[in-house]
Amino acid sequence: MSTEPSQKSESSGPGPGRVLVTGGASGLGAAVVEAVLKAGGTPVVLDRDISSVSGVKAFEVDVADRVAVELTVREAAESLGGLDAVVTAAGIDRCGKLADVAAGEWEKVIGVNLFGTVSVVRAALPYLVASHGRVVTVASTLGKRAVADATAYCASKFGVVGFSHALAAETGGEIGVTTMIPGGMKTRFFDDRTEQYKPQDDLRLNDPGNVAQAILFVLSQPAGCEVREMLICHEEEGSWP
Repeated sequence: MSTEPSQKSESSGPGPGRVLVTGGASGLGAAVVEAVLKAGGTPVVLDRDISSVSGVKAFEVDVADRVAVELTVREAAESLGGLDAVVTAAGIDRCGKLADVAAGEWEKVIGVNLFGTVSVVRAALPYLVASHGRVVTVASTLGKRAVADATAYCASKFGVVGFSHALAAETGGEIGVTTMIPGGMKTRFFDDRTEQYKPQDDLRLNDPGNVAQAILFVLSQPAGCEVREMLICHEEEGSWP
């Protein structure tokens, strides 16, 4: 297929159109994929492990690998004839005091959460400009409020917030940019943590499907109207305000 970005066409379908979702094999990303499908859109997944993905196009890639991301985003976009939206839901964490978290692991969090977000958006930008599409970056309430033993995660998510705000200012009138700021969610994100860093009460975690619906709301705004930032959390969220 041509390497030139394609304009949005009727073939992209109703609803949110062609939506690239990073981290789309699990957690919030999988909830977004499901929501896009139900809304009549066409999702495409980018994830390190796509073995659990079925029924949609999926591409295996580590978003921390910029060169691989550039190639994979191009391949994914061209497989759909373009892109109408990107949702950057891929994310990892490494908890612990700064002195106790290995430097390589600390930097991996920045590589996935911040650099991965930037690389995906950069690679998708020509397609989004062509369709006047939208980017939804996924930050965190810990991109607004810092806590102990989370220097890597907070640094990455504060970075996502800053990047997204600057990108919105830079691309106004060309694409839409929304910073989505979710609180804790009922996903497997916490599974590999030691007990001291796991939520003590799952009842205070939001359903990722709720956040996915908020993302669809963002993508459904009429031309000329953009939701620049949205914070969404369980009513008893502990990490906000």
